[in-house]
Amino acid sequence: MTIDAAVLATTPSDIEHRNGGAAVAETLLAHDVDVIFGIPGTHNLEIYRHLVRLGIKPVTTRHEQGAGYAADGYSQVAGKPGVVITTSGPAVLNAMVAAGTAYAESRPVLIISSGLPSGTDYLDGGELHDTKDTLAAMASMTQWSVRARTPQEVTESIARAFELMLNGRPRPVFIEIPCDVLAEAWEGDVVHAGELSTPKPEQTAVKQAAELLRHASRPMIIAGGGSRGADGQLRQLAERLQAPVMTTCNGKGVLPEVHPLSLGAHIRLPGAQARLNQSDALVVVGSELSDSDLWEGKITATNVIRIDIAASQLHLNAPALVAIHADAAEALDQINSLLGDDSDAADARDKPGTKAQADLDEFRKSLIEEARVDGEAWFELNTQLRKVLPENSIITGDSSQVTYMGTVHFFPVPTKNSFLYMPRVATLGYAVPAALGAKVAKPEAAVVALLGDGAFMFSVQELVTAVEQQLALVVIVVNNGGYREIRDQQAARGIPPVGVDLHVPDLAALATAIGAVGETATDATDAAERARVALSRSGPTVISLDV
Repeated sequence: MTIDAAVLATTPSDIEHRNGGAAVAETLLAHDVDVIFGIPGTHNLEIYRHLVRLGIKPVTTRHEQGAGYAADGYSQVAGKPGVVITTSGPAVLNAMVAAGTAYAESRPVLIISSGLPSGTDYLDGGELHDTKDTLAAMASMTQWSVRARTPQEVTESIARAFELMLNGRPRPVFIEIPCDVLAEAWEGDVVHAGELSTPKPEQTAVKQAAELLRHASRPMIIAGGGSRGADGQLRQLAERLQAPVMTTCNGKGVLPEVHPLSLGAHIRLPGAQARLNQSDALVVVGSELSDSDLWEGKITATNVIRIDIAASQLHLNAPALVAIHADAAEALDQINSLLGDDSDAADARDKPGTKAQADLDEFRKSLIEEARVDGEAWFELNTQLRKVLPENSIITGDSSQVTYMGTVHFFPVPTKNSFLYMPRVATLGYAVPAALGAKVAKPEAAVVALLGDGAFMFSVQELVTAVEQQLALVVIVVNNGGYREIRDQQAARGIPPVGVDLHVPDLAALATAIGAVGETATDATDAAERARVALSRSGPTVISLDV
């Protein structure tokens, strides 16, 4: 993006203050950033000086962790990196969990903070916001952590950050800038990220994969989060082979979940894993097949084809017979091209409407019944919400039973990035700020956060942000009086309930006090109808449902 000179310097004051803070803002603008999440503080004000004149909207959250989760949700829905700006010291530490979440879930989030003045870092000298080593702390949670020591290094570092986030496995990056560098005059030029460069599929492996699939009688596909950029190619392969598609939580919706070949995001269920392990050609696209996906299960199929942008994932948790280190879209394109329209296996297999499709439909029903064994409490609410919410609604979840035993299984979505969740880190407090970020990214979308009361209390303060930004979010809180999952685990071990039965405030009254609309639903049907009505409001609504 080329920045107009008139935008860069609109007043004599702007010219006077073209400094390290301007290097941040101008470089962000050059990389298509038009919104940031964060909190202004004493040390980062020179960044905030330049945001408005450049047309970058600052969304002020009420906690830096919320800013990180909002940027995470924003990145998925906007299809580009989310950006967080914090001040130094404790603000950075507050954002660490969000950075760790983005790292684990492979999401591009750029965190920029001010830092201690040049020469005072590591002295333990008692400067304002002095901490031992924020750079090292953030290095443990990100793919790259750097301290930019001049304004020109600032623009170079931000450009490098975008290169890292947009090439290979997307993961968060942290840049710290001494507060004196932010104030230092800058007369340099904005640096732009280099061209995208992804590993190319190795042709022998592509041919092996196509040959294996051509002669398979029971092909299946697992679509992970790394398949979201290849949804069209994956659908083409599935339809050509008539191969059922199972997704992980992060892959949910890559193939529309109403598609005849979709088996949903039921991969944690033993019945689903048994079917996958019977496949004679199992294509795994962009997934580590981790325990957070499989819940102590294991993929043991023999003929596994793995496609991943990260070489480290190609044999992780399930060794590949054929390993393709490449961008998923390009690899699948080449496999589809080799298969052409004359795949022997595709010709031999039954098409939709035949016995094979009827069997698949029955199997899909059996998975729902299996999921209801431990998720029955969440079946009706998710089912009713699916009936009344717009088809392309975005729903966010938390580390709540209503999410991982409910929404994952009982709320089918029609497209990728319409279910926002973090199964690997399984943090509490994600759903509300992620919904906030999603709504900022796509204001016209219906956005609903569905979570438990325990998770809600971790980020209830971000409702204030939603009120301030006039975001028509719907937050549905299922109230079971504390930490039900942990209570269940205590009971299973013969431990009396300790620290899990908690006081829950009047959530409707709390929402009203914040400035949102607060309501109490009588049952699942009532909650769903209230959610439908709430979507037409100009601000957020909280619906409390006792379970």
